[in-house]
Amino acid sequence: MLVELWFTERHTPHVKFSIRVDKQLYSARSEFQRIDIFESTEFGRFLTLDGYMMLTEKDEFIYHEMITHVPLAVHPHIQDVLVIGAGDGGVVRELVKYPEIARIDLVEIDEMVVQACREFLPQTASQLDDPRVHIHFADGLKFVRTKQANYDLIIVDSTDPFGPGEGLFTREFYGNCYKALRDDGIMVNQHESPFYEADALAMQRAHSRIIASFPLSRVYQAHIPTYPSGHWLFGFSAKKYHPVKDLRAAEWNSRGLNTQYYTTNLHRGAFALPAYVERLLEDMEDVE
Repeated sequence: MLVELWFTERHTPHVKFSIRVDKQLYSARSEFQRIDIFESTEFGRFLTLDGYMMLTEKDEFIYHEMITHVPLAVHPHIQDVLVIGAGDGGVVRELVKYPEIARIDLVEIDEMVVQACREFLPQTASQLDDPRVHIHFADGLKFVRTKQANYDLIIVDSTDPFGPGEGLFTREFYGNCYKALRDDGIMVNQHESPFYEADALAMQRAHSRIIASFPLSRVYQAHIPTYPSGHWLFGFSAKKYHPVKDLRAAEWNSRGLNTQYYTTNLHRGAFALPAYVERLLEDMEDVE
């Protein structure tokens, strides 16, 4: 008898997303969460935390390129970067492509995530040993409280707004990120999906808290097949630079970086949001 194994994530009470699993490579429970890594035919290896999809080898480049290259194509002199979350190493892999970056502080609360990804997801974790990378196993909320004007860029690669990632969606956290940035600093964060009702409400809550701290906040989008609805948002918040008006397209293109999703043309278009998303961002009363 043939037994099929499937990973299934519930996106809403009425919608599930499933991938057929060839084998389970890793399973453990850390102090913070359950960590699983699976092998599949369609998406390659994939990481889940507490049963929620974090990344797959097939489509992770979309998320990691869009959360990293967008701010780096805008800010003209990023040297010091703080990455919160991102224990899989995908954001770091993209950051180390920029020789002018001098220091990357990676703050990940769960050391077991980093260990598992180093062993089973080398595609994303390949650059964690770059000498510019300093890994801190700590609570991102507590870490950023101690910083003031230390960073040019903060990338918040958080899990969803519950469990270990819950504190990274608070008004206090975003205010502390503002203080930790220099006068022309940028914060980029994963901003949830606008499509399903519960996800859209989480997105609105995050956005309302960010705009309370930053003078300029914009939302942009990407299409990631394995995330709920496939339609995913990011936040771009800055003290000085506008994500489209200050795009340095010719300079970024001259670098000759090999990307699979991000282009400077796509950069401009990513900030052109569907009408329903614009309405959600405008209508944020009573979402706290």
